[in-house]
Amino acid sequence: MAKLIAVANQKGGVGKTTTCVNLCAALSLMDKNVLLVDCDPQGNASSGMGVSKSHRPNTYDMLINEAKAADCVVHTDYGDVIPASKELAAASVELIESEEREYVLKKALEPLLENYDYILMDCPPSLELLTVNSLVAADTVLIPMQCEYYALEGLSDLLYTVRLAKRSLNPTLELEGVLLTMYDSRLNLTLQVVAEVMAVKKAAGLTILDASREEAVVAKNTARLSDPALADYYERLIRQMMALSREYQAKLMEE
Repeated sequence: MAKLIAVANQKGGVGKTTTCVNLCAALSLMDKNVLLVDCDPQGNASSGMGVSKSHRPNTYDMLINEAKAADCVVHTDYGDVIPASKELAAASVELIESEEREYVLKKALEPLLENYDYILMDCPPSLELLTVNSLVAADTVLIPMQCEYYALEGLSDLLYTVRLAKRSLNPTLELEGVLLTMYDSRLNLTLQVVAEVMAVKKAAGLTILDASREEAVVAKNTARLSDPALADYYERLIRQMMALSREYQAKLMEE
């Protein structure tokens, strides 16, 4: 059964599509079956995966023309894709008249759930009906956030939308995490944004330091080594990096 992750941020230019494409490729390299659903009319995730924006059927056909999701899938070396095109921009308007308009994407993807380990949805940079459909279909939402001045305002708006979706439409929706992008530790502004994100997560009661995830990362990475003799060295390296990360985050939480 696939885990569905919506990659969302209503602010453009934060690395959302780049995150989605690279996450899809990385999971594929780990021998996972991954599907990327391009829900952004700009279609950059489609072209990033090497698929033409003119390919039909696509996400628009799946949502509006009742095309089967399986018929929309394009196979690539880095994972499967349901591509998007500029026609998708009209979908939010056309979906308004649909019954259960918030659940159209969820129902469309249901026949594919057994075929994949992960389904990633690249949301448009706005809080509109396509994004809401992605949040309703998703198990979790991953929020890429640029380390810049106005980022937290957008984060607050998106978290509010996520809470509304969870309360009214998808009670099992969880936050996968906030991914800080375009990080430059030399800039004071970057460090301030990191500190404020920590404060927001702490105030919301969200996990900041997750020991179970760390152990899972160690296990998965050491298991992939072709030379078992390197496992001990590699594990110590990973744990040292994680210890430095915990120390840094702890300092931010104390300030």
